[in-house]
Amino acid sequence: MAVSINLETPGAGKYEQPTGLFINNEFVKGEDGKTFEVINPSTEKPICEVHEATEKDVDRAVSVARKTFETSWINVTSEQRGKYLVKLADLFEENLELLASIESLDNGKALSMAKVDIGMCAGCLRYYGGWADKIHGKVIETNPDTFNYTKQEPIGVVGQIIPWNFPLLMWAWKIGPAIACGNTVVLKSAEQTPLGALYAAKLVKEAGFPPGVINIISGFGKIAGAALSAHMDVDKIAFTGSTVVGRQIMKAAAGSNLKKVTLELGGKSPNIVFNDADIENAISWVNFGIFFNHGQCCCAGSRIYVQEGIYDKFVESFKARAQKNVVGDPFGADTFQGPQVSQLQYDRIMGYIDAGRKEGAKVEIGGERHGKEGYFIQPTIFSGVSEDMKIMQEEIFGPVCSIAKFKTEEDAIRLGNTTTYGLASAVHTSSLNTAIRVSNALRAGTVWVNQYNMLHHALPFGGYKESGIGRELGEAALANYSQTKTVSIRLGDALFG
Repeated sequence: MAVSINLETPGAGKYEQPTGLFINNEFVKGEDGKTFEVINPSTEKPICEVHEATEKDVDRAVSVARKTFETSWINVTSEQRGKYLVKLADLFEENLELLASIESLDNGKALSMAKVDIGMCAGCLRYYGGWADKIHGKVIETNPDTFNYTKQEPIGVVGQIIPWNFPLLMWAWKIGPAIACGNTVVLKSAEQTPLGALYAAKLVKEAGFPPGVINIISGFGKIAGAALSAHMDVDKIAFTGSTVVGRQIMKAAAGSNLKKVTLELGGKSPNIVFNDADIENAISWVNFGIFFNHGQCCCAGSRIYVQEGIYDKFVESFKARAQKNVVGDPFGADTFQGPQVSQLQYDRIMGYIDAGRKEGAKVEIGGERHGKEGYFIQPTIFSGVSEDMKIMQEEIFGPVCSIAKFKTEEDAIRLGNTTTYGLASAVHTSSLNTAIRVSNALRAGTVWVNQYNMLHHALPFGGYKESGIGRELGEAALANYSQTKTVSIRLGDALFG
């Protein structure tokens, strides 16, 4: 159940794209026989059609995952789980060129950036493969008459819903810790970008995972995502996406079986530049912080605050740097910024640009469509903004940022904390004291100092406030996929003779 697609890129070429739902280690048709088109955001033309999961298919996948968890997977050793993940990481590396090309075709991101993503996928899967046999409990002393210990157990069947901006990276972020902890998985990819997730499912089977451990379905959020979130036999739901949808998932989880929930949601991250910063270095990172991945990044540094002593110089230099970003064909050798993922997202971003103009902000550069075909938008910088403007308070999720002036360190902290989000932030300064004081005062899950968007599988990532619940990555993510059991044994009873 696949179609031939010609990528026409070095190291990739023609390949067979799976199109079915991956359930019980097989690609199958949806119960209702529905399919939907996958659109190339660079050309606005269809790539292929994939099978659509409905409520019936969610039931089927969850049933398989439940049976597998309770009959066979629960008895697989932690060491073997780790070996499966390490083998899967190896396959990601062996297929790096192809997987990156699929991401660029499906999502529109620059091929050079997609290759970095796939390398990070392999690193993440291998990292959690290493954790699988190191998830330990404790012996806890209370009194001489009892022997107490804790053990970490898997939660069970885990539902996972991933976004379209980093399709395969989020696939790895979700599956790695879930499998390391011993759960089975039903993962729904974003309807805009299902191709990479399905090809990765092929690698799951090749890595030797038993049938039913990892199940991958393509479908729409309002149907398959809603069914997964409200399913009575799903023990935990993990979601990455918008805060609006995160609220809906929490309601569905509460209204069903009170399943555990982790959410990695939106952001409106401040990027703060002090007078004593290395300006050229700061501009490079500020540019990367907002325009990386076409601005479609939950932690994008979209609110740029520059101290008044260097503000004018910074604005002119930043404009010049942003205008050097190559916007165009994702497969182009020099391309930095590809198209937005869909017509809907393109229209949404252009709507924010229009709102910024109407509220009186000044467009320093950009603000228009790039080219005549595809969902391309020029890198856009606003100045003359106020904190109550829509473009300063709401997540745009595109190549659009606002730059504002501040006077003192106290001003920077106050401004940095003004939104309802708290996912990420950054501080640019040559003073270690300033860096630590401001980092400690910012209400955000991650603070980068003299850098931006530098994620690593060993470092926890997640948000304060309305940016989510729980943490991805690092040892911290294991807490999302395991639960603690306490065993307390009274000594001196018949059990011990």
